Amino acid sequence: MNTDTAKLIDAVQGKFIVFDGPDGSGKSTQREILAKRLEDAGAAVVSCRDPGGTEIGDRIRSVLLDYDLSTMNVNCEALLFMASRAQLTAQIIQPALEAGKTVLCDRFITSTCAYQGAVGYDPKRIIALAEFAIGDRWPDMTVILDVDTDEGFARVGRKPHHAGKNRAKSSGEGMLFDGAAPDAMEARSLEFHRRVRGLFLEVKEYYPTPVVTIDGRGDVQEVHRRVVEALRKCR
Repeated sequence: MNTDTAKLIDAVQGKFIVFDGPDGSGKSTQREILAKRLEDAGAAVVSCRDPGGTEIGDRIRSVLLDYDLSTMNVNCEALLFMASRAQLTAQIIQPALEAGKTVLCDRFITSTCAYQGAVGYDPKRIIALAEFAIGDRWPDMTVILDVDTDEGFARVGRKPHHAGKNRAKSSGEGMLFDGAAPDAMEARSLEFHRRVRGLFLEVKEYYPTPVVTIDGRGDVQEVHRRVVEALRKCR
């Protein structure tokens, strides 16, 4: 194990790290790269995703991402996300942290601040709601990967004029079909996604635990180096 990796493990061991950001920002890729680096060096890592990550959470995820949400009240939407997180925190995150493992999560409460905030829900109310759902088990650090909205669309193979078009409802109720089609969030308008990006950039101003914004542009290994540099400051 080289010195840089040893220092990284020391910084993140037993910590809860979230990767978040706009669609196409590279958050999932960076979480996977970090998880592999830590695991290859012998660190105990638990990776999870939000919403979902548990049997109950995956059922909630299906409701949120597999269907047209145009008629769903934003309060209902926010509550469903928090319900999934309550289960994920109690069943996966907290036990892993108590065992001294590092938890890496793909999206968390910062996503609700950005996405539900973009349709008018007060992000500060989201924080209050999250306190009920997860108690004091907030991330030790949240890494926001930032890219321009148009670049994010290009990375996931979508054109700006595709945004806002309704997708057909899946016939597989209760199941997830990752990657099969743009989900309900991704199907919203281009302007919506630009508001989302702006809210991701603002979230550190009121979020209760550290949030760092990383430039998501460029080679994935260069972005990884930026992420590692930020994580070494995790306390």
